[in-house]
Amino acid sequence: MATVYSCEFEVFGKVQGVYFRRHAEIKAKTLGLRGWCMNTADGTVKGYIEGPRNEVNLMKDWLRTTGSPTSNILRAEFSEDQEKREYGFKNFHIRPDAPKDKNRKSPTSMNISRKVEHKM
Repeated sequence: MATVYSCEFEVFGKVQGVYFRRHAEIKAKTLGLRGWCMNTADGTVKGYIEGPRNEVNLMKDWLRTTGSPTSNILRAEFSEDQEKREYGFKNFHIRPDAPKDKNRKSPTSMNISRKVEHKM
């Protein structure tokens, strides 16, 4: 089996209420990627992708620059790519929204070690 590459991501901007997750799911499935995405309580979309290196990189570019037709991406953050021997997911899917925390005062970023930030 070929090496599988994976990374976590978080996309900032107008990415909720604009079908961003649905378009991400379609793009990931078109590329043959597996993983998930979800809305966060902070107004971002975060997720995980895994697959061949080239397709993972194409998805990163899509998350950084394209998104859904009515989204407005400010930036996207990615963890460093990890090499794996096998897939951890059978497909790509949308997870339920993260619960809203009414006591949260400031947004926090994902807990990704060694984040790589890409700005538009």
